[in-house]
Amino acid sequence: MTLLEPFRALNVRQRRAFVACFLGWSLDAFDFFLLTYCLEAVGSTFHLSLKVVAESLFWTLAMRPLGALLFGWMAERVGRRPTLMLNIACFSIFELASAFAPSWPVFLLSRALFGVAMGGEWGVGAALAMETLPAKSRGFFSGLLQEGYVVGNLLAAAVFGAFGLFVAHFHPHGFVASWRMLFVIGALPSLLVVYVRSAVEESPAWEAGRARRGLGARRLRRPMRQVVREGAGLVWRYGGSFLFLIVLMFSFNSLSHGTQDLYPTFLRRDGLAAPTVSAVAMVGMLGALLGGLVCGTMSERLGRRRTILAAVLLAIPMIPLWAWSHTAVMLAVGGFLMQFMVQGAWGVIPVHLNELAPPAVRAIFPGLAYQLGNLLASRNGVFQAGLAARFYGGRLGPVMAWTVLLVAVLVALVTWLGPEARGADLSQV
Repeated sequence: MTLLEPFRALNVRQRRAFVACFLGWSLDAFDFFLLTYCLEAVGSTFHLSLKVVAESLFWTLAMRPLGALLFGWMAERVGRRPTLMLNIACFSIFELASAFAPSWPVFLLSRALFGVAMGGEWGVGAALAMETLPAKSRGFFSGLLQEGYVVGNLLAAAVFGAFGLFVAHFHPHGFVASWRMLFVIGALPSLLVVYVRSAVEESPAWEAGRARRGLGARRLRRPMRQVVREGAGLVWRYGGSFLFLIVLMFSFNSLSHGTQDLYPTFLRRDGLAAPTVSAVAMVGMLGALLGGLVCGTMSERLGRRRTILAAVLLAIPMIPLWAWSHTAVMLAVGGFLMQFMVQGAWGVIPVHLNELAPPAVRAIFPGLAYQLGNLLASRNGVFQAGLAARFYGGRLGPVMAWTVLLVAVLVALVTWLGPEARGADLSQV
């Protein structure tokens, strides 16, 4: 099977829905990762250390569960499509607000609000995509959809590198005085709303369930206490499965953010110039993209759990090349191999979580579990920066190496102990 065959099998409705969800997640990730390339520049602007500036990553990640709950609740009642449009508009607006923040507290607030919007996109987009796509190719499209996150990182690296070259040539005060323009560029995803509005149709599963269950916009007018009671009831009813998914997502997010968020800073501190950092990061993201596609497709044959186990355990032998190399070429090779394994495992997650989720709460359940796991892992960057400063003289390499070793084992253990529902019916809500 070639990579184009699954696309040829899609009808127009399915293709447009997937493109919208993929772009939404990619551009959301693009806006998030722009900050990871600007941490030291933001710190210089507001006269703060890396550890303090890393709090902005924490608050972005910590607020994502709230977004998953709010936007997921809305998607269950008014539909996946309108919720996705509102979500894209929100994270674009808060990205723009970050660009014009006059002080550190305002910047931190902007990133927290961005985190709310970012938290809603994955669950809503994954539900719309998985409910629209054919069952036989879910594994492939799960891998590709999750790699929208990688494409966002790749795009952020490319923009950072190009912008760094521009600033070095034209701007006398350097990148520290110019990082705000990157966040202005990050507001451009708002244009995607026009495409979703004009070309994308609602999830067929949600449309079928709407008439049967009497859902509609009028349900948004219910008192918030009723909404809270309903949410609590769902958590109680599916508590065991929900708790497992939170733990699984904690381990996955610890692995992902532990290998990505401070890696550009690690490369800069290793003496690489901004264009070289961009190039090394882009090679790593190409490995991640390929890993997600390969492992997502393999999961249709090997199963979801076995594919995840193979990918995360193979990440461990990649640590020396990834964290301890001393040339840009070898760092790029290590980054490619590490991200192939890490994001290969992640490529299985959209379909795995949607297959495990109860049909009635598919827009809330996976996304909220994902973001609550993210919340538990949200101080990863702060923790890594603190350990590096305390024990390794500021060097990030040893800390990131230990992170991969410990967290990869945790991911493998939790996945091995958990269930699998490959091929579950996603046509009903």
